[in-house]
Amino acid sequence: MESITEQELNERLKSKEELQFVFVTTPLCGTCKLARRMLMILEESAPAFNPLELNVNTAAGFANRWKIKSVPVLLVFKKGLGVERIYAFHSIAHLYEMLKPYVGKEGIHNLGEDKKGR
Repeated sequence: MESITEQELNERLKSKEELQFVFVTTPLCGTCKLARRMLMILEESAPAFNPLELNVNTAAGFANRWKIKSVPVLLVFKKGLGVERIYAFHSIAHLYEMLKPYVGKEGIHNLGEDKKGR
């Protein structure tokens, strides 16, 4: 999972990439650490699934603009527009189901094929 600054993230969103996942977290949050491990397992099952990680402590402007209510949260952006906020990290299976609509009929395993085609 690649860490990113607020400025870098804003630039990526302006470029309107087809699909972008952003994991918003804080370093001292225990729930965030658990959610991060779940996302890393999903990332291992689909190497092309590379969510960005943003420390909300250093991104107050982003948090205010996108009205981040709490962390952890996984934001889904399509062409620079926020389309989903996932605050509940119940299980890996739950995350898998939540991400399915964004990664095709085959589920998260199809994500690598989607990104290669860009």
